[in-house]
Amino acid sequence: MHNIEADYLVVGAGAMGMAFIDALVSETETRVVLVDRNHQPGGHWTTAYPFVRLHQPSAFYGVNSLRLGSDTIDQVGWNEGLYELATAGEVCAYYDHVMRQQFLPTGRVSYFPMSEYLGEGRFATLAGTEYTVDVARRVVDATYMRVVVPSMRPPPYRVAPGIDCVPPNDLPRHAGHQRYVIVGAGKTGIDTCLWLLGQGIAPDRLTWIMPRDSWLLDRATIQPGPLFADLIKASFTARVRAIADAASVEDLFRRLEDVGALLRIDPAIRPTMYRCATVTQAELEQLRGITDVVRMGHLLRVDADKMVLDGGAVPMDGCALYIDCTADGAEKRPAKPIFGTGGITLQSVRGCQQVFSAALIAHVEAAYPDDATKNQLCAPLPHPDTDLDWLRVTLADYGNQLRWLDDPDLTAWLSAARLDVLGHLLGHLAAPGSAKPRVRDRILSMAKSALSATATKLDTLMVEEASLTAP
Repeated sequence: MHNIEADYLVVGAGAMGMAFIDALVSETETRVVLVDRNHQPGGHWTTAYPFVRLHQPSAFYGVNSLRLGSDTIDQVGWNEGLYELATAGEVCAYYDHVMRQQFLPTGRVSYFPMSEYLGEGRFATLAGTEYTVDVARRVVDATYMRVVVPSMRPPPYRVAPGIDCVPPNDLPRHAGHQRYVIVGAGKTGIDTCLWLLGQGIAPDRLTWIMPRDSWLLDRATIQPGPLFADLIKASFTARVRAIADAASVEDLFRRLEDVGALLRIDPAIRPTMYRCATVTQAELEQLRGITDVVRMGHLLRVDADKMVLDGGAVPMDGCALYIDCTADGAEKRPAKPIFGTGGITLQSVRGCQQVFSAALIAHVEAAYPDDATKNQLCAPLPHPDTDLDWLRVTLADYGNQLRWLDDPDLTAWLSAARLDVLGHLLGHLAAPGSAKPRVRDRILSMAKSALSATATKLDTLMVEEASLTAP
């Protein structure tokens, strides 16, 4: 048994763990031991399917201290005209660079890959060596969000012998089928449909099992930099106005769709899911070309001649290739206090912005004196799943943002945070840095007032909706 001393023991070298360590090491002189079961940093990215790309611009991903990518605009493809989206390979190489060129050279980060955390400060390496970490401050759980991709587990439905069913990771090696059945309507299902279409597979050769239709975000409205400032400003203003004018939740979704704040694949189907997936208008048109969409609930089993779903059976050629896209990559985990005695549990404090959340939590840990204050600033926000979660997430986002804007020091940190998506959006509404302080203060006050009024209206809509659906 070996003993190590450290200020923090971080369990998990995924995106959130890396963002947390980056901010902590950048802002303090603390010593960190990082334990991870994978062979390299990056978490689920190390087992992601080869054609996956970020659904948000690379400019908003990674760690705060180092840009991911080169902030270029895509010139070709269905993301043309928008900021680049890093591939899985680029993300893994980026995290490897952060580890080897930034963390380890400080001499304050000790990294143990291929190691299993045993609890109570103990872990074992692949070689069987056991360590005990004498933790002076906190154990940080960077695994609580439990990101799972299809390659990590078998399909949750029965597949008859002789039927080909693969995770997206294996799809490029199983080309040549006449029909492809995409199982799942989340981000992975969308990526898989678009990859097949991009390879020239005709839409009529695809069957898409879609248990729930999803509201989607227009990626053009989530862009950094001055090039998109007018579009971002118009989009944010339109969203706030839609909320203010909405007479009900149903009316709100209609208004949000009318102004382009939310999109759906089939205009005739009212979505009941929201998972923060983004698409471009070009991608949306491609997805709308798939006409064989099975909306009969979840797939229960695949027989030689049919698919059996919650809503019944569908005849199917046994030669089809099934691509399992059903893993819950952003599970809706129960919220728990982020800061506790001796521990930190990393969770989102901004809807669907995990890496920003981890960086903010690290800054709050370093800059504020007590857990009560820290937990007040870092209210956890479970991932969205249903359509009504759009309201819950937006309300929580605005509530957190208002608390942060009431703290001048935290506001200053946010203004320099590369990972802060909402900060970029609000920045487009603010006065330039050269403006007089009185002008900036007035605009900041106006922004806070708008956020407060919008949060109040969202709360009212949610209460009214709850009363209508109560038994």
